[in-house]
Amino acid sequence: MRTTVYVYVMETMADWELGYVMAELHSKRYFRKDAPEIEVRTVGDTKDAVQSMGGLTILPDYTIDEIKTKPSNLLILPGSNTWNDPKHEGILNKAEEFLKAGAGVAAICGATVALAERGLLDERQHTSNGVGFLDRMCPQYKGQKSYVDELSVVSDNLITAGSTGGLLMAKQILNYLHVFRSETLKAWYEYFSTGKAEHFFELMHTIQ
Repeated sequence: MRTTVYVYVMETMADWELGYVMAELHSKRYFRKDAPEIEVRTVGDTKDAVQSMGGLTILPDYTIDEIKTKPSNLLILPGSNTWNDPKHEGILNKAEEFLKAGAGVAAICGATVALAERGLLDERQHTSNGVGFLDRMCPQYKGQKSYVDELSVVSDNLITAGSTGGLLMAKQILNYLHVFRSETLKAWYEYFSTGKAEHFFELMHTIQ
């Protein structure tokens, strides 16, 4: 069964926050031999090019109405300072649809604010850019009891992260999709989080 990972692209998106996970899902360089089939597709409000915060020009593969809501699929929402634009209502509707259908949603930084504003974090464990951040950004936020003060949090089919949690979120997405062997994922995360050569050699050993 094929899994489609939809990555929402938007003006001023924080491209570095998704760098680790997109690189691994696209290259498949450390995938286990029997990994499920994964395709990565970018999605926009239209198919017009958008420019990331880092100045990258991205041409979306799909529009929102082309997204397929299936339990095996995953939607990734990036950080951005334009989430308050009403044109993003469509992708937030799709995110809510995904969560209700048991499909995966991963949101980082500003995207967690957008989910909080819709009440989608009220009853699900989640994180964001620190304790009090969502209260400040969302007056109607009611998820304080479900907030977890960690870099990234998994709660069933929802993965959330703060702005500094991109690497851990990548690990959690890779684990959620079951594309790495457990020892490969452990070595991969240890290497990129510590920079120690011993973990790099361990990583190479796990994929031989």
